[in-house]
Amino acid sequence: MKKIQYYISALLLVAVAAMSLSSCSEDKLGPSIFPDVDETLDPSSYTYKLDKFLKENYLEKYNLTFLYRMPDISTNMNYNLVPATYENSIDLAVLCKHLWFDVYDKVAGDDFLKKYGPRIILLVGSPAYDPTAGTETVGLAEGGIKISLFKVNAMQINNFYMMNEYYFKTMHHEFAHILHQTKSYPTEFNTISVGHYDSNNWQYRGDEVHSMGFVTTYASSEFREDFAETIANYIVQTDKDWNRILELAARGWATSAEEDDLEARYFCYYYYPKNDATQDLVYCEERYVVTEVDEDGVKHMYYRNDKDPDGNRIVVYDVEDKDGIDGAEAILKKVQIARDWLKNEWGVDLDALRQEVQERQATYNIVELRKQVTEIQ
Repeated sequence: MKKIQYYISALLLVAVAAMSLSSCSEDKLGPSIFPDVDETLDPSSYTYKLDKFLKENYLEKYNLTFLYRMPDISTNMNYNLVPATYENSIDLAVLCKHLWFDVYDKVAGDDFLKKYGPRIILLVGSPAYDPTAGTETVGLAEGGIKISLFKVNAMQINNFYMMNEYYFKTMHHEFAHILHQTKSYPTEFNTISVGHYDSNNWQYRGDEVHSMGFVTTYASSEFREDFAETIANYIVQTDKDWNRILELAARGWATSAEEDDLEARYFCYYYYPKNDATQDLVYCEERYVVTEVDEDGVKHMYYRNDKDPDGNRIVVYDVEDKDGIDGAEAILKKVQIARDWLKNEWGVDLDALRQEVQERQATYNIVELRKQVTEIQ
């Protein structure tokens, strides 16, 4: 969640005012100034099948309104936003159900999301882009009631990593916010990486944040985002990707500037050549590094497809870890706090959530899921 905004519903204020008036007077009220809303769906409507699916699977089951037409009153007028396409709305509606709601129903019980889930899900076709900060909002959790999912029109349904990053992870990230807005997480979490958050410049950080104890760059922006990102990434990242985060977190990183320079840019745990730290650093992309074992069983690492001016292969070396942080330990400690909090406060097994999501992410068939909508009569 890039921002959390709180709204006081105008309708709520009207309702409170109406109750106040009725308690002070026994006079009969005149006819309502609000028109009656006919909730009967029109079978001849182009959107009838999706509307029926949403009514039966979200509204009637969870008392949740799933909005995909993007009513302007539901969005922030400071952003130039566009509605989600009908086709992408179908895909995200069935995926939300399969990878989020059905998961919690299975792991936490049928009543959990009925009681604690959001009351509104809003789909928006575009991201909410902030040109000043150079960031884009892909999800919002507002006041424990509403979740907005942005960038729906950019969905690439066959690109697992893109879907995981922008949609699947966002679902669990935003719901984590709703849960901690309802019951606070332990303040101990905030002390693990104190002094290493940067709310203004997090977007300029790179993979060095893992060594600082963060699962993503956005997690390094502030405590609450760190908490939600830790839960969401633990749930949706594959074993390979999660282990890769921990592997990077356990390594050293170097900086190109003085240690007391707040604008210092951090680089990867490798540099070259000849173990000379004055040379240019190899940025953290391990695919550019090859490891070979010689006849004596000694490992040697080289920079792939590159040679020094003399034509020799460029040797790379580990950078000493000088930040004083065991990044992997910090991340795992945060996961444990989240695990205990979910279990003790909510009766939810974080590892069971992860296992169920992992299985569903690896095996879902979007064509079959779409049939829940397209085959509605």
